[in-house]
Amino acid sequence: MDWGTDLWDQYDGIDKHTQSGLDLVDRYVKFVRERTEIEQNYAKQLRNLSKKYLKRGSKEEQECGFTNHQSFQDIVNELNDYAGQRELIAENMMTGICVELTKYLQDLKQERKTYLADAKKAQQNLEISFKQLENTKRRFAKEWGEAEKATQQAEKIENDTNAVKADVEKMKQHAHVKTHTAEECRNDYAAQLQKYNKEQNTFYYTEIPQLFNKLQDMDERRIRCLAEGYSQFAEVEKKVLPIITKCLDGISMAGRNTNGKQDSLRFIEQHKSGFERPAEVDFEDYSQGIKPASSDANLNQPKIRTKLWPFSHKKTKSPAAEDFSHLPPEQRKKRLQSKIDDITKELQKELDQSEALEKMRGVYERNPQMGDPASLEPQITQTSQNVGRLRGQLTKYESWLAEAFRGDDSTNTAVNNNQHCSMSADPSQNIYSEFDEDFDEDVETPIEKATALYTFQGSSQGTVSITEGEQLSVMENDKGDGWMRVLRANGDEGYIPSSYVKF
Repeated sequence: MDWGTDLWDQYDGIDKHTQSGLDLVDRYVKFVRERTEIEQNYAKQLRNLSKKYLKRGSKEEQECGFTNHQSFQDIVNELNDYAGQRELIAENMMTGICVELTKYLQDLKQERKTYLADAKKAQQNLEISFKQLENTKRRFAKEWGEAEKATQQAEKIENDTNAVKADVEKMKQHAHVKTHTAEECRNDYAAQLQKYNKEQNTFYYTEIPQLFNKLQDMDERRIRCLAEGYSQFAEVEKKVLPIITKCLDGISMAGRNTNGKQDSLRFIEQHKSGFERPAEVDFEDYSQGIKPASSDANLNQPKIRTKLWPFSHKKTKSPAAEDFSHLPPEQRKKRLQSKIDDITKELQKELDQSEALEKMRGVYERNPQMGDPASLEPQITQTSQNVGRLRGQLTKYESWLAEAFRGDDSTNTAVNNNQHCSMSADPSQNIYSEFDEDFDEDVETPIEKATALYTFQGSSQGTVSITEGEQLSVMENDKGDGWMRVLRANGDEGYIPSSYVKF
């Protein structure tokens, strides 16, 4: 079944149907274009969201060692990649569907216009031929009527006995002419009728079927192309699904990679000082009338402010020591080991470079045409100096690391055994002078008042001892590390555990 055979008389219906098909293509293109705009806006919002929560700043922030922080950054990065796939969906839909269908639609419009115009023209030609047929028919009818009338008049005159012979001949001649003319018109009419029937047969059985079949083929091609566009609407997204799935798997992996125990250990590694806990305080029995030699010094010790290190987060004004002795023991060892690792890597690079230069010099010496051995001397000399310098640094840092390990026990023991001696020493020996520069000259205003819940013996540097029930001035509140800085009534200032007081 085809349009040319079954719909030979449905020109208007075919016209409307094919136009409706083209309108559907145009509507679908608009639909996909709006979908791409949604995808683009969605991707843009996702990228802005990722950008907002992506860490920037120092290398330490970007390479956070805690799994819960790093996993969140992984999720942010995966979301950014996911946004890229949404952009790709929009781009592929625009180029693969909108652009292609729009171009194809223009071709279809022109093709349809041509076929309909040809059908109109064929119909107009048939109508002209029909008008010509009607004209020849009317002329034949007219001439034939006049010929019959002339014949009747000639017969009437011929039967009239009173008629003049010349008039009879004249009427017969006139009837003969009219009859001849009618015969010619009859032949013209017959020829025109034959021509019209032939043109009509061609129109209805050849031209119109061919044109309508071409329109049918065009419409079916349109539908096939539109069907491909429908499928592409899904296929475009299916093609990126593996990558989208990979992004989502990455987000799931970030959740699985989050490890609370590992983060706790990491935090310990970053902040462990290596100091020993304070030793127990000896009982001083004043009821026996015996005062320790250091009691006067304890009662009359100068009102000084001890250095807050290692618990303070304030940065000292003095430069950091090269041997990292300004750090707590554990942190110092970690920094020294890290420095040793860096120097070792750099030293190995220089040794490899030196070996390569020596080999190259040997090649030049054996094959002078390849190069001048003397040209390598500056590089060899520089590399040798670098090796010597790095070896010296390595030895220096290794000795400091050994010293740090050796000094752990002795230092901690000294701190515990002499926690009171430093307070009872001769005030003239200004052992605190090296810490004076850590504090501003301006007197700080207390934040609020607090009462000690428990007795705390501050033995490490930066801490201060308090007794249960003592009134304290809070100078710096807890910053999340479990410590606060307080000022005692006697002028002593230092850090205590935040849980040891109430406000």
